[in-house]
Amino acid sequence: MRTPIPVRLTALSAAAAATALVLSACGSDGGDGAGDGGESYSIGISQLVQHPALDASAEGFQEAFAEAGYTEGETIEFDLQNANGEQSTAVSIAQSFATADHDLVLAIATPAAQAAAQAIMDTPVLFTSVTDPVAAELVDSLEAPGGNLTGTSDLASIPDQFELLGTLVPEAERVGIVYSSGEVNSEVQVAAAKEAAGEQGIEIVEQTITTANDIGQAVSALGDVDAIYVPTDNMVVSGIGALVQAAEASGTPVIGAEAGTVEGGAAATLGIDYHELGRQTGEMALRILEEGADPAETPVENATEFTYVVNETAAEAQGVEIPAEILEQAEKVG
Repeated sequence: MRTPIPVRLTALSAAAAATALVLSACGSDGGDGAGDGGESYSIGISQLVQHPALDASAEGFQEAFAEAGYTEGETIEFDLQNANGEQSTAVSIAQSFATADHDLVLAIATPAAQAAAQAIMDTPVLFTSVTDPVAAELVDSLEAPGGNLTGTSDLASIPDQFELLGTLVPEAERVGIVYSSGEVNSEVQVAAAKEAAGEQGIEIVEQTITTANDIGQAVSALGDVDAIYVPTDNMVVSGIGALVQAAEASGTPVIGAEAGTVEGGAAATLGIDYHELGRQTGEMALRILEEGADPAETPVENATEFTYVVNETAAEAQGVEIPAEILEQAEKVG
């Protein structure tokens, strides 16, 4: 197994008046703020749903601006909106951002990014926590996005995650996956999981859901599986407690694709540091705002930080023994 790396717009024009220079609240303030020209910016953030991974992405993004010298409420304003898992709400947020006076928009998770792509044409849009932006029809290609959108992908190494699953559940022959039928992000991961599992002689059993309320029933419908793999499906991760409860009732180990799932009760993962992914996206935003980088020519970036995360309490409840060599490297939660 590959050894992971442990973790831890443009400014608005000023209007000349007879006796004073009146500046827009979101434009250049001409003072001693961040940036060489003392610029200030307004950024709209559309987050699909509240769960640890997406929350961490938003926090990391904002932290990049703080580290660059911006002060919230003075030289940077964040308009953070949460769709609470409702695609119609994500569309409404995107439409409101399209007419707002923001210098840049951040869309967190694939459905939020797709809504932004449809509604926002004249403002730079960055996305993060998107698994496959090409399949989601957000960009023409990873190297040359071609429009006003670019950002970061959270595509994890699913083969490595299934190697971890094989280590923790060596007898696994059938692995269940529950995912939202409405997320392209999840469809891509399930296809990759089937390929990775096939190389290990593991059969994948699928169940799809349309709401988080379907999770418990979907787990039961998986039938006799040896483990459950949880991809970075926003609906499932937001309801991870229901999945874990149903899995533990049948003594089924749960392996996640990211740390938030492990915090929610999965036994372990080899996953992405979403806080760092958000920070990476924030650094892209700074290049667009401060240096005039063109999203159309700014390649999509992949996550660079991965680590083992284990929940020893959950692992014990699920009958999973974590090898010492993984425990020594892992971040421990739960």
